[in-house]
Amino acid sequence: MSSALEARGISTYPDNLVGHVEGYIENVEGMPLITKIKIHYTVKIPKGTKKDAERALRIHDRGCPASQSVQRGIKVEHTAEFEEI
Repeated sequence: MSSALEARGISTYPDNLVGHVEGYIENVEGMPLITKIKIHYTVKIPKGTKKDAERALRIHDRGCPASQSVQRGIKVEHTAEFEEI
């Protein structure tokens, strides 16, 4: 998410981007497996940049190797709150 925001001129440094992550473990055929990951971002953005920040949220995981890797077997959900400062 950070790179997608930075590419749009929205700084995430030092504390403008915080991620809260939840993992869901289910019993699948007798084996405990992570089946879903929910990521919620809290993002401080400059006034007037909300549309750019929302677009970054929509597209960021397409370019994220970690997200692309785990999505092969784990559902990943992204949400965000944007606070204009």
